[in-house]
Amino acid sequence: MFFVAAVLTILSGLFYAASRHEIGSLGVAMCQYGSPFCDNPLLVLVAAGLAACWGAFVSVR
Repeated sequence: MFFVAAVLTILSGLFYAASRHEIGSLGVAMCQYGSPFCDNPLLVLVAAGLAACWGAFVSVR
């Protein structure tokens, strides 16, 4: 789950950069297909945090 959390964190950053038009044509394509995540990349970051918490919980058990 830590891998999933890392991937979601990276995606959150990419969606943030795409919403600010900082990554060129890739950002346009990302926001065309994932517009809810471009509008609010915090959703993806929250999902990353939940995945990290779940991974920590499972590794303790």
